[in-house]
Amino acid sequence: MAKIAWKGGALLAPVPPVMVTCGSGDSANIITVAWAGLINTQPPRVSISVRPTRHSYRLIRESGEFIINLTPASLIRAADYCGMYTGAKVDKFKETGLTRADAQQVSCPLIAECPLALECRVISVQPQGTHDLFLADVVAVDVDDCIVDENGRLRLDKAGLAAFAHGEYFELGRKVGVFGFSAAKKHGGRKPGHNAKGK
Repeated sequence: MAKIAWKGGALLAPVPPVMVTCGSGDSANIITVAWAGLINTQPPRVSISVRPTRHSYRLIRESGEFIINLTPASLIRAADYCGMYTGAKVDKFKETGLTRADAQQVSCPLIAECPLALECRVISVQPQGTHDLFLADVVAVDVDDCIVDENGRLRLDKAGLAAFAHGEYFELGRKVGVFGFSAAKKHGGRKPGHNAKGK
């Protein structure tokens, strides 16, 4: 299959269209961010990229806190709205019907309708060009009990999460594997040891 050469561009996909809450009290706001990612395991660390011209940018810089709310496909219209309008002019909680709920460790509210939320404290802000990168520690996680099974295992496959790819929204669907299944298959269904190739 032939490749067509294009100039460099931000075409990583799919990405999560998360709803990031920030601010507190009457100033609390929601901004939809497609550029969010994991940075580190221990300590748990994430990043979001926000344009300095955005209303939420100032709220996050001033408080040093935000919450990443994972968006289910059922809320994608609300997420799209929160990415189109500025919180400087509209109350996005009111306009979307989303519910504020108290967080465990940070002052900004989480979105009650989202199945999972990562409470974050900013550790650094790094200008990148059009966006600034906020690096943050995850100080608490809020999980709906309906996506935790009887053994206490997180079942995000039950959350109906959404994905974003090049201007379009999708709902996550069929599972095609689990982490490590390619190596386990080579070992007769057993997990490989520490000497396995790739370790």
